Amino acid sequence: MIPMERLPIEYMVGDESTPEAMGRLPALDIFSSEACAFLEALSRRLLSMKGCKAYPDVVTFAFWCRRASLRQMASRYEGREELRIGRGVAFHIAPSNVAVNFAYSFGAALLAGNSSIVRLPSKSFPQTDLIIDAIRDVLGEHHGLDGRVCMVRYGHEKAVNDWLSSLADVRVIWGGDSTIREIRSSPLRPRAKEIAFADRFSMAVIDGDAYLEGDAGAIAKAFYDDTYLTDQNACTSPRLVVWTGERMEEARERFWRAIHDYAQPRYTLADVRSVEKLTKACILGAAKSTALARMPDNLVTRIEVRELTEDLAGYMGNSGFFLEYCARELKEILPLCGERCQTISCYGISSEKMTDFVRQYRPKGVDRVVPMGRTMDFDLVWDGMDLLLEMSRVVGVVGRNDV
Repeated sequence: MIPMERLPIEYMVGDESTPEAMGRLPALDIFSSEACAFLEALSRRLLSMKGCKAYPDVVTFAFWCRRASLRQMASRYEGREELRIGRGVAFHIAPSNVAVNFAYSFGAALLAGNSSIVRLPSKSFPQTDLIIDAIRDVLGEHHGLDGRVCMVRYGHEKAVNDWLSSLADVRVIWGGDSTIREIRSSPLRPRAKEIAFADRFSMAVIDGDAYLEGDAGAIAKAFYDDTYLTDQNACTSPRLVVWTGERMEEARERFWRAIHDYAQPRYTLADVRSVEKLTKACILGAAKSTALARMPDNLVTRIEVRELTEDLAGYMGNSGFFLEYCARELKEILPLCGERCQTISCYGISSEKMTDFVRQYRPKGVDRVVPMGRTMDFDLVWDGMDLLLEMSRVVGVVGRNDV
C-alpha cells in the first residue's frame, strides 16, 4: 500500500495527520452544544459573505443551519429515554455534480455526534468554495471541534478510498450506483456502518385547474429552482411532469411558456447538452410512442409520452429535458413509483390526497412528497432513512448498579 504521506490527496480543511487522529477523539452527543454553536456561526458567516446571496442553494443551506432550524430538528428527538452518541468517524463521498450536498451530509453527521472526513465534489463549484472558506473561518473560532473536520479532494485512487474507509465508523456514499460499486471495493471495519444513496429520479404532479388560478411567475421560479439550478443533476429534480385536472391543456401551454421565459435570462444551455437532449429525444421516440412538443428553442425540451411504464426511468435526461404525461387519475403514476422514485413535488395537490395515495398503494419508492419549489430542502430524514439515528448509536444503561 502507498504510504499515507504519499497518497494524492489535497487537504481543503485539516491536514494529513487529521484523519487518523480523529479516531482517538471521543464521540459527541447528538445535537451537542459544540455542533450547534458551530453550525449557527457557520450560518451567520455564510449569510454575511459577499456573493453568497447569488447562490440560492448556499442561502438555503445557511438557513438550514440557523438556530431556529436546529432547534426544530432537535425537537423531534426530545423525550427519548436513551443515551445516544455519535458512532465516531464518518467518511462522506459527495456526488461530483451537486455543489452543496457535501455540506448537508457533513452537518447531519456533526449533529449525530461524529467527526467527518468529506470527499468533496470532483467538479469545481463556486458554491463549494464559498462554504469551504466559511467552514475554515468558523472552525478557527470553535476549538471544541478541533481535529474533527477534514475535507479533501482526490481522484478515483482506490488506495485513498481504502485508507479513508479503514478509518470510518460510518461511510456515507452519495454518488449513485456506479460510485457505490466503486467505493464498496474498499472494505470497512466489521462494526462500521454504511449508508448508500443509489441513483433515483423524481417527478412533479400539477393540477392544471389550480395552476391557472395561481401566480405563474412564482410557480415558474419554484419549478426552476427544483430543476435548472442543479441542471437536473440532483436526484430530487423532477424529470417527469404529470398533469391532472379539467383544464390541463390550457395550463400546460401557460406553464411551459412561463418556464421558458423565466429560464431564458438565467440559464445557459451548453452546445453539448443540446446534442445530448436531441439524442435522448430520438432514442425515446424510437422506443416509445411519444411526441416532441413545440417550443421556441431547445432551452426546454418536452417529450409527451402516451403511457407511463417502469422502463421510462431509463430514458430521462437533464439540462431542461422533461417527459410529460396527462393523467385522468393519480394512480396512473404507479408504474413509475418503484424503488427508483425518490420525490414527488406537487402543485395544487393536497397533502391529504398524497397521503391517501401512499397509504392505499404503498409504493416501493416515493420517500418524499413536497410542495413545488421545496425539492432541494434537506431533511435529516432522507431516502426513507433517519440520518441522525443511522449515524449515531444507543448506549444501553439498564437497571441499578448494586447487586
